[in-house]
Amino acid sequence: MAVFTIGRIFCLVLISAVWLASGPAPAAAQENSREVDMKEHESIILFLCGDVMPGRGIDQVLAHPSDPELYETYVRDARRYMMLAEQANGPIHKQVSPAYIWGDALKVLDSIRPDLRIINLETSITTSDDYLPKGINYRMHPKNIDVLTAAGIDCSVLANNHVLDWGIDGLVETLATLEKAGIRQAGAGRNRTRAMTPAVFDLPGRNRVLVFAYGYATSGVPDAWAAAEEKPGINLLPDLSQNTVQQIQKEIAAIRQPGDIVVISLHWGGNWGYDIPERQQRFAHLLIEQAGVDLIHGHSSHHVKGIEVYQNKLILYGCGDFINDYEGIKGYEQFRDDLTLMYFPRISSSSGRLEELRLVPMQIKRFQTVYPGRTDVLWLQEVLNREGKSLNTSVRLNDDNSLNLSWPEE
Repeated sequence: MAVFTIGRIFCLVLISAVWLASGPAPAAAQENSREVDMKEHESIILFLCGDVMPGRGIDQVLAHPSDPELYETYVRDARRYMMLAEQANGPIHKQVSPAYIWGDALKVLDSIRPDLRIINLETSITTSDDYLPKGINYRMHPKNIDVLTAAGIDCSVLANNHVLDWGIDGLVETLATLEKAGIRQAGAGRNRTRAMTPAVFDLPGRNRVLVFAYGYATSGVPDAWAAAEEKPGINLLPDLSQNTVQQIQKEIAAIRQPGDIVVISLHWGGNWGYDIPERQQRFAHLLIEQAGVDLIHGHSSHHVKGIEVYQNKLILYGCGDFINDYEGIKGYEQFRDDLTLMYFPRISSSSGRLEELRLVPMQIKRFQTVYPGRTDVLWLQEVLNREGKSLNTSVRLNDDNSLNLSWPEE
């Protein structure tokens, strides 16, 4: 378990305090860090993160582990991933509490208290043994669903390349388990209509938030996983063309009410590399310009990628994994997939404009998110500034080890 110091506890106090008492950015910088002084009811704060993967090795340390047998080329027992993590970072207790994997992230969530908590859930929640021969198959036992409720997750995005790892029966059980737990889903369903339907959140005293979710082939989603009229599956994008933007615009217009905030969650792109393909950027821009999207929540990359603000709307191209069982696995160490971010955008409830983006760094150790050291936070800052240069964004480091995004005025 993580050891809390007085310094770390003080940092948590600062995280919440800065939301309420931030000073204005220097005028000479000609950039708005978006630390605005607004009444709480005039803004919406979201928690977003990348891939949450509580299956396979992590499932083995939870209270109700699945059968550990795997069908991978090199690893045939899920407990092997637990052993690799222990070799890298020390012992992991078995039958841990539901809150365990969230570690220090729970303290941050309790401090900031976002209005909605949205994750990309990249695992099947099932007892199905109908594995698909695709190389890697993630599943978490349905009795471990309290892992998600322990963090107060409101919305699980399912349009990804692992939710059908254990077949259609596995997907249907995943949907039923989330529904029973009161967690809304987006991006998958028992038929095409359900898969296309957004998760709708009516925030008391403010506007609704609509979460649409789509998967794309470049993230490894098979075409056969697309939902059909009478077939469960995911909401799969055919391409990133102008025609697809127009179709999404129609889907949004069919349900959008005046004042609604629209979030699109996209599982796209490869696992490694900082490059943002031109077609991805163009697609993201068109979604904002023509479809009226207010925030794009991109994921699939195992590490954080550059951040853009376009027409005052936030684009996260790749959030990076938030919880995984990759500790001790060799290769790609230069990308530091153990370092991740909690994304807290503050959005105007009247216009959808981004007012502030606070980033709280985390590190994955012993299947748990913990506070990273200052050196690791500086490494993340350097990456975000390097990759943000072409996107006209940068981040500044705060005393509490959190980061704030800056972008030019429009």
